[in-house]
Amino acid sequence: MNAMHTNYVEEIVSLIKSSQDSGIFLEIYETYHDNDIAEALEFLTSDERTALYDALGAERTSEIFAYLEDATPYFEEIKLEDAAEIIENMDSDDAVDILENIDEEIGEKLVDLLDEEASRDIRLIQSYDEDEIGSKMTTNFISIKKGLTIRQAMKAMITQAEENDNIYTVYVCNEDDSLYGAMDLKDLIVAREHVDLEDLISHAYPHVYDHEKVSDCLEKIRDYAEDSIPVLDDKNRILGVITSQDIIEVVDDEMSEDYAMLAGLTAGEDLDESLTDSMKKRLPWLIILLGLGIGVSAVVGMFEAVVDQIAVIVCFQSLILGMAGNVGTQSLAVTIRVLMDENLKTSQKLQLIFKEMRVGLCNGLLLGIVSFVFIGLYVWIFKKYELMFSFAVSGCVGIALLIAMVISSLVGTLIPIFFNKLKIDPAVASGPLITTINDLVAVISYYGLAWLLLIQIMQLG
Repeated sequence: MNAMHTNYVEEIVSLIKSSQDSGIFLEIYETYHDNDIAEALEFLTSDERTALYDALGAERTSEIFAYLEDATPYFEEIKLEDAAEIIENMDSDDAVDILENIDEEIGEKLVDLLDEEASRDIRLIQSYDEDEIGSKMTTNFISIKKGLTIRQAMKAMITQAEENDNIYTVYVCNEDDSLYGAMDLKDLIVAREHVDLEDLISHAYPHVYDHEKVSDCLEKIRDYAEDSIPVLDDKNRILGVITSQDIIEVVDDEMSEDYAMLAGLTAGEDLDESLTDSMKKRLPWLIILLGLGIGVSAVVGMFEAVVDQIAVIVCFQSLILGMAGNVGTQSLAVTIRVLMDENLKTSQKLQLIFKEMRVGLCNGLLLGIVSFVFIGLYVWIFKKYELMFSFAVSGCVGIALLIAMVISSLVGTLIPIFFNKLKIDPAVASGPLITTINDLVAVISYYGLAWLLLIQIMQLG
């Protein structure tokens, strides 16, 4: 699949470099996908790209530019007026994405050069905060007034389809432009002329409001699996729509953000980010984790007498800490996945907690027995300690491992549930945070048991 994709790009580059004929450029546009042409741009010279833009015209070039992740370098090669014409022909959401990466002053000049409708749509989307669903919508949709005949509705749809290509769902509005309902284009096309348009309209159609948080309405958008969902203002007037492509991008952004927070970052990073910006994103969590890490070290210091008397137990500290962290991270991943269901009941959350604890208990019991046997043999054979002492140490390791894994499973489940209860994204309960807490639990369990069993009860120190 990748080989085919690469060949398409190579073919486009080869054709453009071998001919500067505008007819070849138009043939390329008709033959190849816009995304492949967009990828080919970086392998062309500035003059070759300019010739391609001139041959295709602003409207066709805009469709190619919509697939560019960063169009800034290419816009720098184009006159301001030509760049404005390209942006004017784009969907409003694609235009906003491109303007976000362009110098703010140049971006303002470009928006000022657009026609009134394009400028209004772009400024509307730009007016929303990044975490509001209005910032993800497009104004590319079809709407008609209620009370039309089938013939009138078809005529209105065809007229708007010249400018808007999201035509599979037709939205119906009241006289005050508030949403009345929606219908499938397919139903409109196959309807006989004598059919009442009202019979085709779904009045209980899903919708979201422009200032809703993306994270709050994401589940609703995915559940309905529609081609598009309308975005309304506080007067129920339709401002734009969220398309299936927008939903994919939003889900991808949310997953990237969650992954970043699971790594202990405050936001995602990219290759072009400055050193200062990267440090700002990482430092908040690192400072918190440093404080917790100092707490763990202080607890270890409290058991200094245990280490002095039985030095060999230090060898297995990393084993206990590592396994506790692994178990906690696994429970965290499972819990976050389950919490994606907003309809999860309290009884189901309790069921999840007990299930994870049972998993931790069973795994801990099995691994504890394995540790008891192999660590006991290791200390006896390789460290040359007495048999009873060797298996006393390995028994302490096995029991501590069991306790640490059970508690780590509990912590890895409870913390994200707690954050979710506070209406905070459970991914904030990041891997590093849970790992550090589990380190504290493991250290206390391990050295506490060593002090109690080996020194106080068995008098092995």
